[in-house]
Amino acid sequence: MNIISINKLEKHGREEPLFSDITFGLEFGEKVALIGKNGCGKSTLLKIIAGVVPSDGGTVSINNDASISYLAQDPAFNPNDTIREFVFKRGNYKARLINDYEKACEELAHSKDTTIEKRFNDLLHQMDNENAWNYEQEIKSILSVLGIEDLSQMMKGLSGGMLKKVELAQVLIEDNDLLLLDEPTNHLDISTIKWLEDYLVKSNKTVFMVTHDRYFLDTICTTIYEIENGKIKMYKGNFTYYLEKKEAESASLVRNEEKIESILRTEMEWLRRGPKARGTKAKARKDSIYKLINRDKLAEDKEFAFEISGKRLGSKILEIEKINKSYGDKSVIKNFSYLFKKGERIGLFGENGAGKTTLLDLFTGNKKPDSGKISRGDNTLFGYYKQNPDITNEEITVLQYIKESAEIIKLPDGTELTATKLLERFGFDGKIQHSSLQNLSGGEKKRVYLVKLLISNPNFLILDEPTNDLDIYTLSVLEDFLMKFGGCLVIVSHDRYFMDKIAETLLIIDNGGEVSGFTGSCSEYIELKAELEEEARLQANKKTTSSKEVPQPAVKEKRKLSFKETKELETIESEIETLENEKTELEIKMSSGESDHTKLRDWSIQFDELGKKLQNKYTRWEELLS
Repeated sequence: MNIISINKLEKHGREEPLFSDITFGLEFGEKVALIGKNGCGKSTLLKIIAGVVPSDGGTVSINNDASISYLAQDPAFNPNDTIREFVFKRGNYKARLINDYEKACEELAHSKDTTIEKRFNDLLHQMDNENAWNYEQEIKSILSVLGIEDLSQMMKGLSGGMLKKVELAQVLIEDNDLLLLDEPTNHLDISTIKWLEDYLVKSNKTVFMVTHDRYFLDTICTTIYEIENGKIKMYKGNFTYYLEKKEAESASLVRNEEKIESILRTEMEWLRRGPKARGTKAKARKDSIYKLINRDKLAEDKEFAFEISGKRLGSKILEIEKINKSYGDKSVIKNFSYLFKKGERIGLFGENGAGKTTLLDLFTGNKKPDSGKISRGDNTLFGYYKQNPDITNEEITVLQYIKESAEIIKLPDGTELTATKLLERFGFDGKIQHSSLQNLSGGEKKRVYLVKLLISNPNFLILDEPTNDLDIYTLSVLEDFLMKFGGCLVIVSHDRYFMDKIAETLLIIDNGGEVSGFTGSCSEYIELKAELEEEARLQANKKTTSSKEVPQPAVKEKRKLSFKETKELETIESEIETLENEKTELEIKMSSGESDHTKLRDWSIQFDELGKKLQNKYTRWEELLS
């Protein structure tokens, strides 16, 4: 059954239709990705379905039993809202009830006012009637996994990564049937992306998303829709299947075009001999030839390539000696030293807020260390791609923006290009060069910003989240460029596919400011990290799960539990027992000799999730009994 049906949808773009005759439907529980080049209308299509912008034709029909949540690329928010106010602003009735109940609990803890107590009791009664206690635990679990602890924080004080987590929490807490997700992995750290990946795979919600993260896309989605030349086409399979089909289609189209050209050469010879068209057959043959001549030709992709000459690096590139950086009491970088060598491709990893951007700012001199020394070589020229490009005037055109850096650009082979010709090489041709920056899509803005950066011919590239908002095609071109780049390269990215391909060495920043090295790929590091976490979990379980029965509390004087805590304690022991039983069942399944790798993977994911839930339950149980 369709949860949503799209019929003959169309939308006008800057100079011509963005897309037209878009028709498709989504089934309940289906996981679908929407792909296409920057500017083709992916985000616009999501906005139309979400009701944020109108279409210029066609209809969007939503099942009467369905509800929709929409995560925009850059969601709007009131900077003066608290996290609590933002997260629960669009929630369903149960979510709003839980929010009101939590606030009443906080108020009652600080006041014995009878009005507040009456309100608390009323809300408690409603929580029982709505059976909202399990949903409350699910909300707490989502907030906990996303690292959202202090709900009183103001939205305006959050980092980009934390903003994304809060916005994602809002969408998941709404608990709607259809999730429209526009670049959901942007700004998220790798552990959060992995959690979201597992969450969506196991969820029975319908998902329709735009993402450039190819591992994420490949794991979750079983259907791919591609917008190309204003039309939409479905590929029933994951992203790997799409790539295989796309390659086969391209080869078939080329073969067909070659066959037509061969037929035309023969027919043109016949025409040149000047046959008379008196007969019906001769006239029909001529008409057929002219139809072939005037057919829609196979449109070749307008490929572009990143290319710079690059200033030659000297023997001394960048030397870091025992640098430290703190903000107040928080140590962000602690006693870090490193000697950069020519041709290094380094990936920089760490959780959101760990200090990755701070370290990049220290490398480039945008910030000074509290102690230690940073010494740059005379020939070292940085090209620093920032997460949020500083484009002060978006009313100027693309061409004007590039000309601010140079009107003539010299390439490695000595060729000189005008700004106009250079932009054409980067896929900005025709009228788009004279469009204002504010009319570009998010990905197009990032691409033109990258063009301007490369015009300076840097030999040390520092890229802070370069993959955000870029389409998969642009990422492929960027990857090829970076693989051939002869200078030094430091990248911060949470795109695992991108990092696996580019980074040869990793620098890992922990939340205490320690920076350690890892020789290997991003996926290898994630695998090692998971193994270490599993070992720690097993050690913790040895201490807390030696018996299947929940240990009885020691008889001792302890603090009096609040009504809410008493209610929680009544349910948590049975929840622990249920989780333990589920874990035992999974252990039996995993040791049964099953050879289906998909089942084994799913069981392994469930086992890990159960372990985490149990650990959280035991921790909370101990807190309540302490």
